[in-house]
Amino acid sequence: MSIRHRIVLLVALVFCALALIGGYAIHQARSNSAQVRQVTGQVVPSSIQSVELMTRLKDVQIAALSMVSAPDAEATQAALAELNARKAGLEQILQEQAAQADTDAQRGLIREARGSLVHYFDSINDTAKFKLAGNQAMADANMGATVDQYLREQGQMIDAVQVEKRRSKDAAIAALNRQLGRASLVLSIVSAVAILGLGAVGLLLYRQVVHPIAEMENKMTEIAASQDFTHRLTVIRHDEIGLSMMAFNTMVGKIEQSTALVRQKAADIQALLQNIPQGILTVQAGGRIHAEHSAYLCSIFETDDIAGRPVMDLVMRYAGLGDDVLSQVSAALEACIGEDEMNFDFNAHLLPTEIRHEMVDGRVKVLELGWSPILDDSATISRLMLCVRDVTELRALARAASAQKRELEIIGQVLAVTHEKFHAFEQGSLQFLADNERVVADTDRAGVAARAEAIGLLFRNMHTIKGNARTYGLEQLADVVHRVEQSYDALRQDPGLWCGESLAADLRAVRDAVGEYSQVNTVKLGRTGPGRRGDGDRYLLVAREDLASAMDHVAAADSDDGLQRRAALARAGATLRRAGTDKLGDVLRNVVDSLPELATRLGKEPPRVLIEDHGIRLHSALAGPLRNAFMHLMRNAMDHGLEAPLTRLTHGKPATGTIAVAMELDDLHVRLRLHDDGRGLHLERLRAHAIRQGLAQADQPMNDGAIAQLIFAPGFSTAEKVTEVSGRGVGMDAVRGFMQAEGGNVSIELLEPQRGQGRRFQVLVTLPAHFAVGEVASERAVAA
Repeated sequence: MSIRHRIVLLVALVFCALALIGGYAIHQARSNSAQVRQVTGQVVPSSIQSVELMTRLKDVQIAALSMVSAPDAEATQAALAELNARKAGLEQILQEQAAQADTDAQRGLIREARGSLVHYFDSINDTAKFKLAGNQAMADANMGATVDQYLREQGQMIDAVQVEKRRSKDAAIAALNRQLGRASLVLSIVSAVAILGLGAVGLLLYRQVVHPIAEMENKMTEIAASQDFTHRLTVIRHDEIGLSMMAFNTMVGKIEQSTALVRQKAADIQALLQNIPQGILTVQAGGRIHAEHSAYLCSIFETDDIAGRPVMDLVMRYAGLGDDVLSQVSAALEACIGEDEMNFDFNAHLLPTEIRHEMVDGRVKVLELGWSPILDDSATISRLMLCVRDVTELRALARAASAQKRELEIIGQVLAVTHEKFHAFEQGSLQFLADNERVVADTDRAGVAARAEAIGLLFRNMHTIKGNARTYGLEQLADVVHRVEQSYDALRQDPGLWCGESLAADLRAVRDAVGEYSQVNTVKLGRTGPGRRGDGDRYLLVAREDLASAMDHVAAADSDDGLQRRAALARAGATLRRAGTDKLGDVLRNVVDSLPELATRLGKEPPRVLIEDHGIRLHSALAGPLRNAFMHLMRNAMDHGLEAPLTRLTHGKPATGTIAVAMELDDLHVRLRLHDDGRGLHLERLRAHAIRQGLAQADQPMNDGAIAQLIFAPGFSTAEKVTEVSGRGVGMDAVRGFMQAEGGNVSIELLEPQRGQGRRFQVLVTLPAHFAVGEVASERAVAA
């Protein structure tokens, strides 16, 4: 029989024993309940009623004596009526006694008692008649002889009934006691049999379960002590315990296999730690390094003293970190180990990821640190893993690669600019830097009073260098200049920050950046000197088509007609006088070419640029200043004038804006007019900005023309925020400075208003006429 069957048998026996004992107990309880009801519901109440009956008879007897001794007939009648009323109650009691009688003797005695009761009350009535008849003696005699006799008879019968009741009670109690005795005996026997049966089955189960389990326990203890998983239990049965022993043997076999795998993995991990070219360690509670670590760690730190050593002492001590940083790292380590993984996420930013570790001999290693939490089963950080990589050579290679990448980028930027234009940019930038160096030196000697004007000039020159660098796509140089320009902006806000040494250092940084580009152009690209176009003292460049036209005129001069010959030579001379001049489109080409990139940065469409020179040429000497001026003008037009595409479409304009430049020449001046189809000038807003910036007084009356000229005031800007393009209030002031330096000027000409937008305008640049050569002059020469 299997253990399962024996357990089922044990449960069935328990159920049967409980059912048998419980059923018999219920049966006996019901039987005993009937006996108890007989005693408590019949015998005892009957005895109580018998006592009550005797009490009432005594009360009736007393009432009868009162009737006999009544003083008059009326009292006798009242007493008799009361006696007869009590008769019904006595009869009711006897009737209840008859109903409760459980033997013939009891019922017979109650019948006799009821008859005696009738005779008793008849005697009382006879006595009452003698009393009412006035025969007191006969009433007393009848009372003493007849009534008392029936009263004694009634009492004897009631006593006999009580005796019979007590006999029935004693018999019922005796029967109840006998039943209780039998029930106790039967329950004891059944319980003993059940205990013996259950004990026998339990003993069998004990022998079948405990002994094999004890054997399994001993075998497990032996395996645990020896760590020898080749041990197996001997299976001699095929019941549940036998199957459990087989499962135990299977489990031990699996553990043996897993142990072999674990040992293999441990050996692999150990081999990995011994051979991996990376430092790996784990940090325990208390900040100490665990004994297991990679062998390469010894090579990185050049020491074998690692295990058990504080990680702060090994890794951080010679990292050149400040005391505050070291305390933060130590606190972060303590806050992570033994806590939830969230603590690591909160404190990971305090753990350094790269340090410069100084060795004993003074060498410095760049070490990359990688921190990872190791969690236990409760998701608590038990240790921190630290991976250390010696990236000294990688960082050196990265720096070299970065420098090479930067150099290649600079080479690409310089190659995109012709040699002559780059040379002109270089010379112009160096001239601006020299001017700034002179201004800084002069202002240091002049004192505080000269600072405001000096700062404005410094700002204009540096802003122009940046704008030209952006125009030619020299991004690295533009970034350096932009940083210096930001320091100038802070200085403009607070002239008290003036520091000659700091300003000189900024200028050296810009000069070094220009020199880096110049070095690339000269050494890497081999483009030395100014180039023929740039060397105006030695060469005058003539356009190929102009030269061809002059040759044709010279050829035509070989004629017998003197007038025709003079005209041909005059035309050839006029053509050659264009040598050393440039078309306006060529002068501004780089500025125009930079506008699409600027438009993309501003989120606008690249503009359409229209240049109308009317055949007028400009001398190359003016190319640099004019290019500088129009660099500011066109970038301002892109930033402040032309709207975003959606805004333009809303106002019924094409999405692409237009910037137009027109040039004209007379005997005294060459004039260039620039206008765009943008939003125009908001004169009231201009005046409000000027008042806010202290450039105009609120109570000062100003006409529209005067308000428009405010845009040339130093520091004036309507930009809401400062950007790389505009917002510093430098551009238009610089334009005026460039033109005035060449003997010219710049102004704003207001045009007719436009509906729903600001006032239309054009920028007028005026220069001396000797800077230009036009078609009109050529024709005059020919006519002469």
